[in-house]
Amino acid sequence: MITDDTICAISTPAGAGAIAIVRMAGPQAFQITEKVFRPASANKKISTQPTHTLLFGTITDGQNDIDEVVISLFRAPRSFTGDDIVEISCHGSVYIQQKILNLLIDNGARMAKPGEFTQRAFLNGKMDLSQAEAVADLIAAQSESARRVALQQMKGGFSNELINLRNKLLEFTSLIELELDFSEEDVEFADRRQLIDLVDQIDTVLKNLINSFSLGNAIKNGIPVAIAGPANAGKSTLLNALLNEERAIVSDVPGTTRDAIEDVININGLTFRFIDTAGIRETHDKVENIGIKLTYNKISKASVILLMMDARDEDQNIHRTVMDVKKHMNADQQKLILIINKVDLVDSSTINQRFSEDAFRELTGTDAIVPLSAKHRTNLDNLIDHLLQTVDTNAIDNNQVVVTNARHYEALKKAREGILRTRDGLLNGISGDFIAQDIREVLHYLGEITGQITTDEVLGNIFKNFCIGK
Repeated sequence: MITDDTICAISTPAGAGAIAIVRMAGPQAFQITEKVFRPASANKKISTQPTHTLLFGTITDGQNDIDEVVISLFRAPRSFTGDDIVEISCHGSVYIQQKILNLLIDNGARMAKPGEFTQRAFLNGKMDLSQAEAVADLIAAQSESARRVALQQMKGGFSNELINLRNKLLEFTSLIELELDFSEEDVEFADRRQLIDLVDQIDTVLKNLINSFSLGNAIKNGIPVAIAGPANAGKSTLLNALLNEERAIVSDVPGTTRDAIEDVININGLTFRFIDTAGIRETHDKVENIGIKLTYNKISKASVILLMMDARDEDQNIHRTVMDVKKHMNADQQKLILIINKVDLVDSSTINQRFSEDAFRELTGTDAIVPLSAKHRTNLDNLIDHLLQTVDTNAIDNNQVVVTNARHYEALKKAREGILRTRDGLLNGISGDFIAQDIREVLHYLGEITGQITTDEVLGNIFKNFCIGK
């Protein structure tokens, strides 16, 4: 990639606003700005100003004044990209933004590609690849938890963990490869016992990082919650109550919901994606049967299942439905909350006695039982508390590294496979050249995450998803 030319783009969101920022980076950034900017103080030339300076003045095309602006100057290498950077803060008219951008291009800059500013920061050593990807995650963060995780990764929390592992492995693999140069003398420079201990430590770290992906992915993309149950149990009413709006059609006629309806809500800094599914029942309606099949598919993929039953249902019917839903679940990875709805239609003393008994809990085998009335929003807070308890946020609260990126997750799994092979080789006395090969593979996959080992294709795939101007 060419990094010795000068790029420019509008860095604020598309459309009109109070102000907008046009950003330019590259070796000609200051010279191009001098051609189109007239400072309010004639003695303040851009070329003589120190880094991190603000100047007020006018953008002009040489014949007409375009706008009064404030420009920010950042000299290399003390800038986001490591290049000279100029940021022009102008009024937010779409016409003015485009006019300034065209002026910069006419005077020698070119339009930046998506993510090119951040890509230059990576190529210039201002951040590693995982930090660059965290920039995009921070921009896209839609909850407090997503913001915290992305910011920690952008500050290098994840990178530091991987670099530390990589450096320890590099030290040992260099000793093992040194042994290969003296293979005829049968000497060992690397203590095998110490290497096994190191491999065990690295395996523990990799395993924890891999396991954190389920939490990280949920934080980044929202925790999928499937609302399931028999037809007319009140699933759509519950969705509307949680969202505080009439999102789903509510009717006394069974089978009203025939497709999955999704919406998102932020609760205590966590994003939940609620999915209202078609009612589970036997029917000859072909369209409804397609919806019921989709319901089971959504159940299998959700992190949490809210199974709604009518408080007037018999215990055996509830048990049968719970068992049916559990067939489509992974008990180790998914949570099942049983909701007993329409408690307003049953005597309250009967409800409290019936659903608080240990026998009923054992009968259903669910993670929690919440009696409520979705129609009247009774006990809705209790359900929300149980939802929050399904997400273990200790890792976030303790500023632990949480993996949120699928590319990182795949690389970590491959690195761990190499570590396990290395351990087996050490325990079975495998030749040093095979052990060195396995360690090199681990180093490769760890380096892929941070960008120490990468290709133009990988970079292209990563940065094409950025917005232009960042």
